[in-house]
Amino acid sequence: MALWMEAGSEPRTESEIADLDAITALKESAALELKDKGNEYVKKGRKHYSDAIDCYTRAINQKVLSDSDTSTLYANRAHVNLLLGNYRRALSDSEEAIRLCPTNIKAYYRAVKASLSLNLLEEAKSHCKNGLKKDPDNEELKKLDQKIDSQILEDEKREAEISDALATAKRLISALEERKLKIGKAMYRELTGLKKPTLDRNNILHWPVLFLYAEVMSSDFVEDFCETDMFLVHLDTIFSEPLPRDKDNNYTRDAVELYYEAGSEVTLSKYRILRHFLEGTAAANVDLEGDEESAAASNQTLSIGNNSCKWVKVNERRTLHDVLREPNLIIPGIPAFFVVSKTSSFYQIFKSGKWTPGFRHNYAT
Repeated sequence: MALWMEAGSEPRTESEIADLDAITALKESAALELKDKGNEYVKKGRKHYSDAIDCYTRAINQKVLSDSDTSTLYANRAHVNLLLGNYRRALSDSEEAIRLCPTNIKAYYRAVKASLSLNLLEEAKSHCKNGLKKDPDNEELKKLDQKIDSQILEDEKREAEISDALATAKRLISALEERKLKIGKAMYRELTGLKKPTLDRNNILHWPVLFLYAEVMSSDFVEDFCETDMFLVHLDTIFSEPLPRDKDNNYTRDAVELYYEAGSEVTLSKYRILRHFLEGTAAANVDLEGDEESAAASNQTLSIGNNSCKWVKVNERRTLHDVLREPNLIIPGIPAFFVVSKTSSFYQIFKSGKWTPGFRHNYAT
């Protein structure tokens, strides 16, 4: 019989031809039956999707159906793969269905859906455009076409936001480098959130600055402290009214002094400073050149020495710019200064270095 004939040999007798026709008919019947069975499995729900895929695959492997019918099988398998979230396989099946039958609109629809799920917007647009050429009035494809256009605009907007965030952060880093400022690990986040410095059109830095009251565990926050401002300008404003928690009225304008903390600290690498400035922006999770290991290796520790005072008094008539450039000052994310009163009993404790801001989270606004 023809079933066992040598490969490449042609049937020569009517009996051999009849045998081959019978085998082909059986395969066609089996393929169509598998197709119908696969459709039934799809209707039964998710638990049977793998069975449906198996039926469609076996039907395809019979290799006896017309291109149009085989295209339907690929499109059906694409449908199930979409339901399962196998988007790459769904796209491959949809494209094969289109190749076999360029008028298979369902195949175009599923190719678009799979492409969208893979965020392959150019492929999605192409399949949608080709599908609409075949069926200009197809409402489902029209809706998908609008969705693709919206997604493209959204992606372009996001790319622009990422680009702007990166450019802004890099400009800030350049400004810090020009001023030889040192940035350390961000502290007091519960008080400041993700506040960061800004650079105006005249290349002047504007810092958010935190004033901490060591004795009463409270704080004041100046959102825009221009680097060219002297400290006394802001202190005059802050102490124009009594401090709410100052029951003994120690914290008057004439009595307060300002200090920053000096000591052994770690300055962040350029990579980590960039990461810090990108927090809370569209570029927060963008891949950057460099890695954390090299970043950690480039960190530096600054020590003021064992004989140096922990607290350094700030001259109120100096500008923020001048103070931040001090060699023993590392900015803890944003500048933070401690306010103490000369008339308070706490003053000597603070000056002796016996008090430490160990419980930073206890500060209140």
